[in-house]
Amino acid sequence: MTENHTGRFLTCVEMDRMSNLPRHLIGLILERLPVQDAVRTSILSKNWRYIWTTMTRLVFDRKFSENIVKVGAFGRNGFIRIINDVLNHHNGPILKFSLLIPRIDLDSFREVDQTMLLLSRKSVKELALTNLNPGYEVPSYVSSCSELRKLELENFIFNPPLKFEVFSNLEDLILINIDFGANSCGAMVTLPQLRRLELVTCKNVYNFNIMASQLQALLVFGCHDAMLLKLLDAPHLNKYLSADEIPKWLPRAVNSLSNLELEILHLSDLDQLHGALCLLRNSPNLERLYMRQSPRKEPWVTRYDVQAASDHLESQDCLHQTFNRLQTVEIEFFDGSRPALLFIKVLLARSPSLEKLTIHPSRTSSNAHESLNIVMQFAQVSPKAKVIFL
Repeated sequence: MTENHTGRFLTCVEMDRMSNLPRHLIGLILERLPVQDAVRTSILSKNWRYIWTTMTRLVFDRKFSENIVKVGAFGRNGFIRIINDVLNHHNGPILKFSLLIPRIDLDSFREVDQTMLLLSRKSVKELALTNLNPGYEVPSYVSSCSELRKLELENFIFNPPLKFEVFSNLEDLILINIDFGANSCGAMVTLPQLRRLELVTCKNVYNFNIMASQLQALLVFGCHDAMLLKLLDAPHLNKYLSADEIPKWLPRAVNSLSNLELEILHLSDLDQLHGALCLLRNSPNLERLYMRQSPRKEPWVTRYDVQAASDHLESQDCLHQTFNRLQTVEIEFFDGSRPALLFIKVLLARSPSLEKLTIHPSRTSSNAHESLNIVMQFAQVSPKAKVIFL
């Protein structure tokens, strides 16, 4: 009996302590809870009532939609109606808003547009939209969120108007599986403050006519037609990362580029080899080169030709430039193939300022020790260069 009363008393004390927490601490606790749980805290005490309405971070993720299914509110437009109710009761700014739209029956996305309109009145700074429904365009009222600093869009069709200059404050743009359909051809997207652009498995990228004069970092993954030559010519661009597809021709040197990263690279693939050499050839001020060879050869790719790649790397026309500013080179998943070794040989022979070459052999490579001995015999034009095998 005493034990039960004691247990009950301790619970009441703990509840009293929770009720009397400073308001800012309650806010921090709420932002670490799922939205539906944060809303329920209004019944805990008077001090907690409606504090959730001032949360600056709202995340409606896959777990949220699964919970909505369980309570039976996943009917026609029910999912969006619940989110809009939350926004209608919310007071104050929302700094970060994330929404995953599951596969549901929507009225041509008009309800999602209503959500974006409500959100635009909340001074949102970061917005992430993931769409699991096929064939929908980016909600038009996204452009009403004029204070955005970061925008992430996944699985939409992007058809902007001919003149698109609404995100004057946007600094970070992530586009995943976006289709820049034929209708966007000629539309100029002006982002004057954009510093970082990431494109992942996007389609019809050649229709994405973007002007971003302050761009510093461009990251491209699996975009087979990403001939973003105008972006590569941005005056402040200092970092370029490309995975799988690499441009094989550039109209002019990228003088501002100091940091180059190439991922999922097959040096036995002549297309990728030519692309890598093209970028090196047109980056006279390069200081850091990071390369990540593909850990495996894809069985469906037929372009691998070790002999042709080796012959090209040994030819006199391979590279004529000297990389006067290149200081560090790092290669991961080094496979020890002849093209990979010859690529290192070219770099060592043309990098007078090189300080460190770090090589991470592939786990499947059985000749790491032999590769190290071969690399150590290559001529080095830099007296300071250190070769490190990890």
